Amino acid sequence: MGTNVPAITVTGLTMAYGSFVLQRDLDFTINRGDIFVIMGGSGCGKSTLLRHMIGLKQPAAGSVRYGDADFWNLADEDRAAIIRRAGVLYQSGALWSSMTLAENVALPLQHYTDLAPAVIDEMVSFKLSLVGLAGFEAFYPSELSGGMRKRAALARAIALDPDFLFFDEPSAGLDPISARNLDQLILELRESLGATVVIVTHELASIYAIATNSVFLDSEARTMLATGDPKTLLRECTNPTVLNFLTRGTGQREVRTV
Repeated sequence: MGTNVPAITVTGLTMAYGSFVLQRDLDFTINRGDIFVIMGGSGCGKSTLLRHMIGLKQPAAGSVRYGDADFWNLADEDRAAIIRRAGVLYQSGALWSSMTLAENVALPLQHYTDLAPAVIDEMVSFKLSLVGLAGFEAFYPSELSGGMRKRAALARAIALDPDFLFFDEPSAGLDPISARNLDQLILELRESLGATVVIVTHELASIYAIATNSVFLDSEARTMLATGDPKTLLRECTNPTVLNFLTRGTGQREVRTV
């Protein structure tokens, strides 16, 4: 479903905490309809890059463009308008424990729309049904399994039919079957919503199963070492660090999803 129409363009991006530079000179393009994976080893700055892209941390240098809009050079209200077109699934799910699933999913609809309560109720039930949680409206997060909580958080992330979906380690803490089911759900939602998806993950099974594009960050070089379809990188990349990551250190270039 990916196109060659740029949705997000990162140019010359430097991420830093004070004088400590985490990553520098990041240059990549996320095309409309991509499932784009930010990958790399622990501590390389994957989640920090996501924070730079969704307005939670300003870069030390460089730019993030949504279409033609230079995100960090926009007025606050214009940045907020772009972020309202995005849904975010945090690693923990970040559901409100004191609210039912219906109340959690309804929050963005209540906050950002003028829809009548009855219409919101219908939309909430529909979003929960999309993620396989029809009939769970009155349940609290503590009453669900880990996989169900992830799906509930995903229902909230898609409440406003976003153009962009950002996921931070969506499979973290899930068993292999639940993780595979979540991958399939992400594919289905990308198709039904027409959204551009950005995922932080180090799970190779998910990367090979759903990614159409990627960037590889390295903690030692403190910059990106590769960008492109992970399966293409597996076949063609000659950088030993990237190859080591993509083959779990075996050097074997066949795709393994289990």
